[in-house]
Amino acid sequence: MANVTLIRPHVLIAVSSPASPTCPPIGLAYIASSVKQAGHHVTIIDAVGEAPGKYLKIDDPRFVQQGLSLEEIVERIPVNTEIIGISCMYSYEWPNVRKLINAIREKFPAARIVLGGEHSSALPEFCLTDCPALDVSALGEGEETMIELCDSAKPLSQINSIAYRGESGPVKTPGRKRIKAIDDIPKPAWDLFPIENYLDKGYGRGVNRGRNMPLISSRGCPYRCTFCSNETMWGHLWISRKPELVVAEIREYIEKYQITNFDFYDLTTIVNRTWTVKFCKLIIESGLNFTWQLASGTRSEAIDEEVALLLGQSGCSNISYAPESGSLTVLERIRKKIDLEKMKKSMRAAERSGVICKANILIGFPGETHKEIFETFKFIIEVAFTGIHDLSVYPFSPYPGTVLYDQLRTENRISEINDEYFYKLALSTELGATPPSYSEHISTRVLGIYRFVGIALFYLFSYLSRPIRVYKLIKNVAFSDTQETLLEGVLYDKFFRRSKAE
Repeated sequence: MANVTLIRPHVLIAVSSPASPTCPPIGLAYIASSVKQAGHHVTIIDAVGEAPGKYLKIDDPRFVQQGLSLEEIVERIPVNTEIIGISCMYSYEWPNVRKLINAIREKFPAARIVLGGEHSSALPEFCLTDCPALDVSALGEGEETMIELCDSAKPLSQINSIAYRGESGPVKTPGRKRIKAIDDIPKPAWDLFPIENYLDKGYGRGVNRGRNMPLISSRGCPYRCTFCSNETMWGHLWISRKPELVVAEIREYIEKYQITNFDFYDLTTIVNRTWTVKFCKLIIESGLNFTWQLASGTRSEAIDEEVALLLGQSGCSNISYAPESGSLTVLERIRKKIDLEKMKKSMRAAERSGVICKANILIGFPGETHKEIFETFKFIIEVAFTGIHDLSVYPFSPYPGTVLYDQLRTENRISEINDEYFYKLALSTELGATPPSYSEHISTRVLGIYRFVGIALFYLFSYLSRPIRVYKLIKNVAFSDTQETLLEGVLYDKFFRRSKAE
């Protein structure tokens, strides 16, 4: 039996950010349950969960650090730890995580330090080169890999889906097959995490609707968008759990934690119409009273009038659609296979069924022109009249592990991977920031203006066509601890939650 410590590091947040990504680390909770079931002793250090209201200044004035300090994390690691696993889901967290790894190595020179998550999957060799204190980068799903890494007798060369430090540099082993029997993976080990700190304060990935619990009903995504790192992390196989088991897990959490809302962390929850219909009907038949929401962008093909009605009846409160662009030529280039007219029809059906909808837009893709962005503006106005409540407009950022990242690196348009590159990824969603434009036709300054224009167009036409929403916005932000829309949640975080924490 090995003594294992799994760490969710503190997170980097832009000072200008109105909201913080404070949500329970479900991926690490799955790893913990699998390692524990395999007979190993597991200690969890959730730096965010243990101090979600703690914000510390760092050397870079553009950011603050949320959660435990580096020193506090290291102090919490048991002295007998043999394996230390660290999660790094987003590449912009890497500079912070690297500092943590170096500090851990100084105090635990003999421990095996393993990095997991999407960043590790996208840049495994880079992580080993950039951080000599790191022993192993894990790729893809982590349950089976972490269990094998806990076996000190097994050579690293015989463990699939990792990169490790060889005599002459990083060595990458063959990939392992995806876990198909995902229903057999033990449920997240929330008993090892400070889960009540998240639940008590309404933290979660979606809109705050009370005590929000994360849930996963599927893994992977069958689509191949060029801006998404899904292919690197998961491949193209979409695997769903049995809907009966998902509902059983929901019941368990309601009874154990008094959960009022479930945030689905799936990459793409609604892919199979039959699965969705069965799941909704099981919820309705169960008599359970809760809401659930899809914070990640979902597909519209499976959401017709019947499915939309069932979503509303089953308590689905919020859905995010992901059109990404209103330009057909851009959609073709980024391999986003959607029908915009069908998506608008799906949005109308969902809103009529009482489901609050949001749309995600990206602008500034490589090759995107002014004309194509104006086509997206036209689509944004049309979407506002469908009745959806929220829309976000973000500048495209080339994340490691994506086709477009590889393309820009080949073209030398991302010349160097350094801390400033990662910090720019962290700033890419901030309204006041100016991340670089990767379109040859649009300057960084103009792209920032276009982003403001896109957001302004949506909310102008949305509120002009439905003025009652202005009243609801004020009521839910200023006089309620729960919100219904993304905009309400952002404003509440900015003016109330963050101010209280500081």
